[in-house]
Order: sequence, then structure tokens, then C-alpha cells
Amino acid sequence: MPEDLYEILTEHPTEAASFLRERFAVYNYEKNDTLNNEDKSLRPIFETKLGKLYQCDCLDLLPSIGTETVDSVFADPPFNLNKNYGAKVNDDLAEEKYLRWSYQWLEECCRVLKIGGSLFVYNIPKWNIYYSSFLSKRLTFRHWIAVNIKLCLPIPGRLYPSHYSLLYFSKGKPKTFNNIRVPIPTCRHCKGEIKDYGGHRNKLNPKGLNLTDVWDDIPPVRHKKYKNRSANELSVKLLNRVLSLSTNENDLVLDPFGGAGTTFFVAEKLKRNWIGSEIEDCSPIIERFSRELIIN
Repeated sequence: MPEDLYEILTEHPTEAASFLRERFAVYNYEKNDTLNNEDKSLRPIFETKLGKLYQCDCLDLLPSIGTETVDSVFADPPFNLNKNYGAKVNDDLAEEKYLRWSYQWLEECCRVLKIGGSLFVYNIPKWNIYYSSFLSKRLTFRHWIAVNIKLCLPIPGRLYPSHYSLLYFSKGKPKTFNNIRVPIPTCRHCKGEIKDYGGHRNKLNPKGLNLTDVWDDIPPVRHKKYKNRSANELSVKLLNRVLSLSTNENDLVLDPFGGAGTTFFVAEKLKRNWIGSEIEDCSPIIERFSRELIIN
């Protein structure tokens, strides 16, 4: 063993252990050069004046996007909970394989993000803990947003997981942060206000309360009347808030996991440019646009 290394290990064991963890942690994956598909011909399956949708693996699309060209990224990847999203998605990977795959697309999302751009990642806390550690070495942490899912069912031996995690990072100081206000909460039965605000109710802004990092007002999309596909689907309200917070008109929004197309749908309504991919059937997204938006 080299003398200098021996000295570090014996005289500074705590620092040495930290170094070894950093060097060999799962997020220090070997980059896959085969992902560089800039010369690969990718054609959108659907286009509007503002956006393009590609039916492909996001790891095929992302390398073709220019460095620092995207204003905001929203990613809602499969949660690795063994759900059925279609034949092309394996949602039951070994933990290390899932994380290595995640770090590949996260690395690309960091690359394409503009200076001052924002990145949001929606997942369960189990995975966002790892994602946050990875992203903190590349971007600036802004918030861990808890999105309440309003359930409290009994599970023996553990707390019930009652929120999804929404990570919010930026590439340096965010160039866009639009102040969002929410209505003062009221009782759904009597319609009276839930809090008294310590006797300072008259000092509250008439436009509403400042947005916090706990979102209790995002309804889940469960009823088939409102769903655009059989698998999980995100609320329009969630994406409207994220994009209104982090972007302005004509900004470019990227979503590498199109799903039911909620990000694209909301971006179109808010007059944001958008680009994204979906590896499975894209017809629910296309049908949603033709049904709910008039595309010129």
C-alpha cells in the first residue's frame, strides 16, 4: 500500500470512509457512451405549434437535445413498484439497476437545463432521497415539496406513506420564480375559514396565502371519467402550479416521461413550448389534445 494512502487510512479514518463512499457509491456510475444518439434520426409522432412528442425511450431523445436549451424539466418516472405500464416498461428492477438507470436520465436532464432553469422530479420519498443526493452535486437545491395524497389506511408495523415527494432544483439562481398564492383554506361543510391566523386575519393578502412546501390541495386523478389512460395519471392542477411557478410564456418545458400527457397539455394551455417522450402507446396523449384543446 502506498505510504500516503496508508497514512490517510490510519490517521484520518472518518474522512477516508467518506471518500470511499463517495468514490464507489452507486450514483458514480460509468457513463454509457452508447447513449450519444445525436446522429440518430428521431421524428416526432405528434406536433403542435408549441410542442413535439416522440414515441421513444427518453434515453434516446435526451442526448439529441442541445446543452442548456431547456427552461424547465418535469420528470415523473416509474416508481419501481411493479405496476403495469406496458410491455416496454419494467417497473420491477433491482434497486441498484433502477438507480443507475435513474442517474442516466437525471444526468441528461441536468445537461440540457439552462443556467437558471428549474428541475422538478416527482417520485416516492424512497427514491427521491437518492435522487436528491445525486442532484445536489450538480444543481442547487430549492425545496422538497410534500404532495399530500389524503389517505391514511392502516399498515401493520409502519407509518402509512401519505405523501409523494416533489424535488425542486435549479441550475444556479432560478431565473424565473413566479410568486404563487393559494386560496385561504375553508371547511368544506360550513365554508368557514379553518384558521384564525392569531388574530391577524386582516393583514393577510387579499389574493391569498403564500405557497408553502406542503401541498394539500392537489386532488388525485382516480375517477375514470377524468383519466386519459388506465395507469396512474398526474393532476392538471399539479402541473399548472409547477409550470406557472417556474416558467413564463414561450419558455421551453421538457418531460421525458410523457405518461398521459399532462405536462404537454398544461404547457400548451399556458403557451409554453414543450418537448417530451413516451416509450409506450402515445395515442392517449394525442387523443387528449384533439379532445380538449383546439390545435391550429
